[in-house]
Amino acid sequence: MTKPVVLLAEELSPATIDALGPEFDIRHVDGTDRPALLAALADASAVLVRSATQIDAEALAAAPVLKVVARAGVGLDNVDIKAATTAGVMVVNAPTSNIVSAAELTVGHILSLARNIPAAHASLAEGQWKRSSFTGTELYEKTVGIIGLGRIGALIAARLQAFDMRVVAYDPYVTPARAQQLHVELLPFEELLRTSDFITIHMPKTPETTGMIGDAELAMMKDTAYVVNVARGGLIDEDALFRALSAGIIAGAGLDVFVDEPPKNSPLLALPNVVVTPHLGASTDEAQEKAGVSVARSVKLALEGDLVPDAVNVAGGVIDPFVRPGIALVEKLGQVFSGMSHAALTNLDIEVRGELAAYDVSVYKLAALKGIFTSIVSENVSYVNAPLFAEQRGIETRLIVDPVSEDYRNITTLRGTLADGTVLTVSGTLSGTRMVEKIVGFNDYEIEVPIAQHHIVMLYTDRPGIVAIYGQKFGDAGINIAGLQVARSQRGAQLSVLTVDSRVPEELLDEVREAIQADLLVQLEITEV
Repeated sequence: MTKPVVLLAEELSPATIDALGPEFDIRHVDGTDRPALLAALADASAVLVRSATQIDAEALAAAPVLKVVARAGVGLDNVDIKAATTAGVMVVNAPTSNIVSAAELTVGHILSLARNIPAAHASLAEGQWKRSSFTGTELYEKTVGIIGLGRIGALIAARLQAFDMRVVAYDPYVTPARAQQLHVELLPFEELLRTSDFITIHMPKTPETTGMIGDAELAMMKDTAYVVNVARGGLIDEDALFRALSAGIIAGAGLDVFVDEPPKNSPLLALPNVVVTPHLGASTDEAQEKAGVSVARSVKLALEGDLVPDAVNVAGGVIDPFVRPGIALVEKLGQVFSGMSHAALTNLDIEVRGELAAYDVSVYKLAALKGIFTSIVSENVSYVNAPLFAEQRGIETRLIVDPVSEDYRNITTLRGTLADGTVLTVSGTLSGTRMVEKIVGFNDYEIEVPIAQHHIVMLYTDRPGIVAIYGQKFGDAGINIAGLQVARSQRGAQLSVLTVDSRVPEELLDEVREAIQADLLVQLEITEV
């Protein structure tokens, strides 16, 4: 059997290749050589990049079987996430691979500023001995303000507490309970600026956070204060920072990131009270290896059909083992729902009842949509773009959970309204210790049918001899009926669900439909997931 092709577009550690394992055909290409990259993507199921390779709409169009783009690092500036989502391609990164390295570099910048280490080194390297020129300040009992108390911010807090610093933070999304757990005092933004001796910023770069420290904010700080940015260039207004440093409004700054990288002709580089590094936040052997191994594991999960915790363009995340077996069931229920539909879908409820209600079952919503659209659209459908297809068609979707399930330990129902007002429901469950996937309901009909590749669903007025009629016709045509379930409504309508061993010709279905005067006769073909 042909192995899926995993393309390494940049140099990655041997540990990354080891983490991928022998299941893949691993190939190498220089991602900066555009023609070579586009040619190599033609049969790639996954591509791993760092920061130099551009995966844009053109690259995605050259990769018809691509399932996942993996960035061995944190930033995703070189990946067109919107184009990837439209193409149904998962994008993953390694968001935690560099957090220790970034936190340690931040502490390094703070120490360098406090003790004038870079300037003192340069002076001594030039043969000068000017001890009195480099008198610094202790961190002991000083106040450090952390803007953004996420994973990196929390690591910095822990490290600086070891210096007996008072740690305060501003983060509108962190609860007081979480701050208390970290032994950090939450302050309003302006109060943090006024009281801190050192300020370090760890926010994502968004339109709201770009330039969040400018002239007005710098003016609020102590004239003895230092500011550090190891997060994203542009969070601090560089022009405003130059003015503040030149005028002595603040004492100094440590910068690892810049608006333009490299920062050509930046006046900040010439200032004596600035410590700069060339974007070294993730530049440790450990961080690089963690990033490669992390995305290699994500690629394996993605190519095995699993959701990936570090996927940036698909909802879901870590899936509880109790939830995982139902994913394939729900996707197949989506296929059944689509096959039973006779008009466009306008809204869909995914109802999960029973013990599963105590777990995060948001993945079932993705699975249902993927199953529904698999036979509707011509594009490749994945967990990534299935919600996009629903949004484009104006389909409203809801996930409903309820711990009460009267007949089954767990039951999942897809309930949708079609464009003509018809309400269609399909229910399923996993049965027994072998967790057999079963359909247990169509609208008002209760049945119990193990899901197979081929089913025939018929609805007709109940009367003697009907089963014999269609049984005879299928038998004469050499169609083996492997299973049959019959359910009857109070109104005398009867539902028959047949499991057959092979696809039934449409001409034969037309004959059966006419012979039994069926109100509904649908052939379902369920794709294994």
